[in-house]
Amino acid sequence: MLFDERCKGCFKRTYETLLQKHAANNAQKEELFTYMEQVISGDEELSTPELQRVLQHKVQTILAIDDFYQKEKWQNNEVALALYPLWKSRVGNAADPFTLAMRLAIAGNIMDYGANHTFDIEETIHHVIDKPLSIDHSSFLKKKIAEAKSILYLGDNAGEIVFDRLFLETIEHPNVTFVVRGGATINDATLEDVQATGMQHVANVITNGFDAPSTILERSSEQFRQHFEAADLIISKGQGNLEGLYALHDPRIFFMLMAKCDVIAGFIGAEKGNCVVYNEAFHHALKSNSLKDNP
Repeated sequence: MLFDERCKGCFKRTYETLLQKHAANNAQKEELFTYMEQVISGDEELSTPELQRVLQHKVQTILAIDDFYQKEKWQNNEVALALYPLWKSRVGNAADPFTLAMRLAIAGNIMDYGANHTFDIEETIHHVIDKPLSIDHSSFLKKKIAEAKSILYLGDNAGEIVFDRLFLETIEHPNVTFVVRGGATINDATLEDVQATGMQHVANVITNGFDAPSTILERSSEQFRQHFEAADLIISKGQGNLEGLYALHDPRIFFMLMAKCDVIAGFIGAEKGNCVVYNEAFHHALKSNSLKDNP
């Protein structure tokens, strides 16, 4: 997805908060926002995640800081790990463990400093569990998981990956590769978060080799691209991964996320705050069958 003008205000708020957090002075703020205007109005067509990466590198240079949310990532991992035993038990005793674990994984997607600066994970969990998904292709996902010989699971945020771990423990698939970012970007999960949360015990773990808050196939490492091509099923978490992968129209991809902004919500046909499990091929099949039934 190319940059949408509506994202500009969100970008500005995000970086204003970030600069304030790190006590940037007025000259540093002016330098970044002048640069932001130049990049956005420039000739090069960039996707939102690519633009995010360009601005991130600029801020890293201005502030001389590589990982802006290192403390928050650690805190989110700790919060999620504290909740893990309770929800592990509840999933194990649930009438439908798959659905509960899947919804917990989606609820974890709220832990995103690119879209939210404040959130309550426990409140979000109960909200996601109690409310129907806006787009629910989970029955098709469950079928495809059972059929797949290999699964590629694209993670998103620190903290969130604890709930991804619980979902993967629940489906008990023998061949899952879990993917994190190739470097620090917002509060997205990296290898450091894998070690902190124990994900390495339930899946093979690799990075995508790129430090944007997304998965952009042509910018990713050769190792990642090989895993991507070989996978029977791809589970993609979060808005950033959707922005990088949707244009591929790959029938293997299931997008699991909370729509945290109007741009993404409108794009997938949901409302802001809605949760979805979306597969484009299944969506078109349902639409085609509906047209046949209602000529």
